[in-house]
Amino acid sequence: MYLIGFPLLLGPLVTLHELGHYLVGRWFGVKAEAFSVGFGKELLGWTDKRGTRWKLCALPLGGYVQFKGDMDPASIPHPDQIEKASAEERDGSFHHASLWKRALIVFAGPAANILITLAIFASFFALYGKPVAEDPNQTNIVRSFAEESVARDAGLREGDRIVAIDGEQVVEFQDIQDRVLMYPGRTIEMQVERGNETLEIPVTIGDVTETDRFGNESRIGRIGVYSNGLAFEDVGIIESMGLAVTQTGKLVDMMVTGIKQIIVGDRSVKELGGPVTIGKFAGEQLSLGPLAFINFAALISLNLAFINLLPIPALDGGHLAFYAAEAIRRKPLGPRSTEVAYRAGVALVLALMVFVTFIDIAKLPFFGN
Repeated sequence: MYLIGFPLLLGPLVTLHELGHYLVGRWFGVKAEAFSVGFGKELLGWTDKRGTRWKLCALPLGGYVQFKGDMDPASIPHPDQIEKASAEERDGSFHHASLWKRALIVFAGPAANILITLAIFASFFALYGKPVAEDPNQTNIVRSFAEESVARDAGLREGDRIVAIDGEQVVEFQDIQDRVLMYPGRTIEMQVERGNETLEIPVTIGDVTETDRFGNESRIGRIGVYSNGLAFEDVGIIESMGLAVTQTGKLVDMMVTGIKQIIVGDRSVKELGGPVTIGKFAGEQLSLGPLAFINFAALISLNLAFINLLPIPALDGGHLAFYAAEAIRRKPLGPRSTEVAYRAGVALVLALMVFVTFIDIAKLPFFGN
């Protein structure tokens, strides 16, 4: 399943990402010299009538579209080629396209991944409905406690209505989960209504490590309270799209929160995952069936968009940052600073890949986790 799941996951996602770049570039008249799925040695390929080489390469860890005028697959411009290009070389060249066209071409890749995530989530909501409380008036009332409950230990009781956490209103039970799940060990101030009283109760979120059926561990926050059950309510196409946007926004917020926590030391770098972890999870989700695998594909597609939009030179976000600087200065950055920044960006990306791969390998069972 690992061997099947990994290419079945990344292959389509990378192809659609690069197809976003390609289609918008073609729309604006920019010529593509190569469209590659994977890196390294070409295994299979053909050249179309427009002169684009479509190829499948040996290392399935990404892909690229190399437009006319690119110095390399990372779209690093060669300053001399840009300045001294002839009229023929300028025709269909990416780097001679107007600034807004270049920005849209670059953004089209991550946008394609975001659209994939939205389409998958919207399809799920349209097919299965949205989760709603069986009794909306009881959704934020503590019905019972888990066997181990930090909320009960802090003084909450059954029947308490949780109305706010750290001053932010609680409308439904999902609001409680959103303020707890990513913050193990944090102390929060819970405002509860008990009869005619309103109480402020400090609760330190439980730091829990949960293990799934495959042995994967996740560190999350729990306070150990239960509310009433959920039901699923049918929704139309328009509403399902809105729900998909909301769900995607929550996932992005979780990603940003997780990265911040790793940077400040609240989470271990061991929670990062690279190609090996993605391959492992892809195989596991595939073994659970097509719906679980498609849901996982939505998460990875959003991750690809998020990572590519980071302002690191050589990534899409790095290109967009340079274009923003060019728009502000009304001229490109100097050739020397541009080249140094791009080379540093490539080195950083490669270093991060090596780092997360070492973490992946160290987590494998035969290294004792």
